[in-house]
Amino acid sequence: QVQLVESGGGSVSAGGSLRLSCTVSRDTYNSAYVAWFRQAPGKEREGVAGIYPDGSITYYADSVKGRFTISQDNAKNTLYLQLNSLKPEDTAMYYCAASRFWSGPQCAAGTASACDYWGQGTQVTVSS
Repeated sequence: QVQLVESGGGSVSAGGSLRLSCTVSRDTYNSAYVAWFRQAPGKEREGVAGIYPDGSITYYADSVKGRFTISQDNAKNTLYLQLNSLKPEDTAMYYCAASRFWSGPQCAAGTASACDYWGQGTQVTVSS
């Protein structure tokens, strides 16, 4: 069974930083397209950043370009999202997601319906 476990969320002031982590099942990670999504209350889930299994291609939502960085440590089966220059509008539940199948590139590009596996989420709250 594929499992994704997020950590690293919290409460920060505007301009602050956080690093989110997502550990993926060992037998899944090396072949998985992985991505970060977020969902604020009353809003649809949106793709934030994604990365191909070999790290060759990354995607970022326009709203986070230049502030967020996605990376991965294959030896640790872990996906990271560095959040810098945080804004109150970044407040949301952040989820990591993965896909090993034909829809993988779409999952990495921020299409939630293309992702097959999801973590439970970690809350990020940014105060002004």
